[in-house]
Amino acid sequence: QAQMEESGGGLVPPGGSLTLGCAAPGLDFSSYEIGWFRQAPGKAHEFVATIASGDSGPTAYSFSVKGRFTISRDNAKNMAYLQMSDLRPEDTAVYHCAADRKPANYPLSDLITDYDFWGWGTQVTVSS
Repeated sequence: QAQMEESGGGLVPPGGSLTLGCAAPGLDFSSYEIGWFRQAPGKAHEFVATIASGDSGPTAYSFSVKGRFTISRDNAKNMAYLQMSDLRPEDTAVYHCAADRKPANYPLSDLITDYDFWGWGTQVTVSS
């Protein structure tokens, strides 16, 4: 059952920027690693980025987005964010956030099957 709510998707031209939001009402948010995944039409889910549980944990990014995307979290608001810049047509996909209950010092996960909850996603389309 999805307990995450993504927002902020839309249509953006190549080279543009967009910030996605991930809300998790009712979740003990700070105890969860938060990951972002995306799925393009006809393709499997692809890892995008993740941030450890706690207040200022480590992050990890896929090679394709490193340097262009930034993941962050605000535990007081039960929110996570994905700032995306220099967007490319190949970034077009449905973006999902997911939560995995895990201590902050555990290894980060890039497999969506490791996560406990995820949302229905928000569409990002990069096109001129």
